[in-house]
Amino acid sequence: MSTCTAASRHLDEPLAGTAATARTWLLLEQPGPWGAKALTSSHLDPALGRALEAATEGTGVRVALIRRPGRHADCGTPAVRQVYAAHTVPGRTWLYSATTTAPERLLGLDFAALGDGDPHTVDAVLRGRPHTGDPLALVCTNGKRDRCCALLGRPLAAELAASGVDGVWEVTHLGGHRFSPTLLVLPFGYSYGRAQAPHVKEILQGVREGRVVVEGCRGGSAWERPAQAAELAVRTASREDTANALTVVRTEGAAPRWEVEVAHADGRRWRVVVARGASLPPRPESCGSALGSPARMDVVSVRELRLDDHAGTARG
Repeated sequence: MSTCTAASRHLDEPLAGTAATARTWLLLEQPGPWGAKALTSSHLDPALGRALEAATEGTGVRVALIRRPGRHADCGTPAVRQVYAAHTVPGRTWLYSATTTAPERLLGLDFAALGDGDPHTVDAVLRGRPHTGDPLALVCTNGKRDRCCALLGRPLAAELAASGVDGVWEVTHLGGHRFSPTLLVLPFGYSYGRAQAPHVKEILQGVREGRVVVEGCRGGSAWERPAQAAELAVRTASREDTANALTVVRTEGAAPRWEVEVAHADGRRWRVVVARGASLPPRPESCGSALGSPARMDVVSVRELRLDDHAGTARG
């Protein structure tokens, strides 16, 4: 039986504009098995999982569970758990690390502040500190969400860990099962699809150097999906790979067509037209699901704005 990943790859479905959206990621270590909705179907107290979902709703914070690569025998939960928090808005990115023996303490965090990019609550509640190690490579491996995530994601995570790549974790859900193996890299928050170990190592080296690798990129999680596609299109057109060089300053319109304005730190600006299309012919969005036509973000045009365009925009 063909998998959703095989169908997507065969049909060359575009990756840009398909990343999960979150200004801030909050990651909690939880070994052992994960269910389809891992926050409430794992060894994490389901009441805590529900409370975290409720507390973060509408704040721009997304919570996910992580575990070390390898076999996941049901051998209990460690006394001390790793926690990470990362803000992904360009120019304001940060990654904090903490440990806790009491995961319910996460409910004491100021989630609105986290979503707005203020890390002080991580220090106050969890005694967190800026992460000084290698960037995080988070590989989706939750086979209860989709079998492709386990069949393709777990071997990738294991290969990266075995080859000495630090910062590799398995993560519960990044969306886009049909693009497995999927990967989120922090602190910059760019997601990748159809990832292979040599390419992941190139991506991580780029992060260490403050660069974004565009090949295979699904988008930056700080932006909604039309803006993800627009920002990547500007990176390609301008050959700009510096991570914090570009920011999305305006998105106008509504489905199926948007105008997105992307600004460079040096003052240049671009206007990008993005249209929502349907992926044809029909294909499964997930293994076992009915055939459908997943939405895709097609970049119609990329135009660099002149100074008088800037002035007109400001007057408008």
